[in-house]
Amino acid sequence: MNSPVLYRKRLIPAECVLLDKDKVIRCTDDYLITTWDTIRPKKDLSHGISVFFWKQGVKVSKFYDHQNRLICWYCDIITHEYQPETNTYITIDLLADVLVYPDGQIKVVDLDELADAVEQHLISQKMLLTALRQLNTLLDHIYSGKFAEYQSYIEEIEKTAKNEL
Repeated sequence: MNSPVLYRKRLIPAECVLLDKDKVIRCTDDYLITTWDTIRPKKDLSHGISVFFWKQGVKVSKFYDHQNRLICWYCDIITHEYQPETNTYITIDLLADVLVYPDGQIKVVDLDELADAVEQHLISQKMLLTALRQLNTLLDHIYSGKFAEYQSYIEEIEKTAKNEL
């Protein structure tokens, strides 16, 4: 089967972007792994690897700078739509994010945007509750030391790539 077509849909700001430059590394019913370069040039962020965990509603990304150094692990709370007739995934960013830094610092961001999305009727109460529950589950994994389960998918891909060199 051909690689799936990927879109990233954001609510704030409203946009839907074709991720045609992302390289799909692995795709299963449970997750999808991609490597990518930033869409728009950024001062620090250069590229990364992402795993979309469909059932958990989380996208875990490893962010690298221009010298290939780890910036942080960036976790988006997501939902998605799959269109089997075109093998298309539309990932919808539910705004709440968690950053895990190399020194162990954890930062939860963009909850204000999640509140704004509810006020502006961009998401339903049901979707808000789903996002909050997914965020809670992710934070539980991080605080209990189980975040490595998410990280292992990316680390396996990196290890395989190094062995192929």
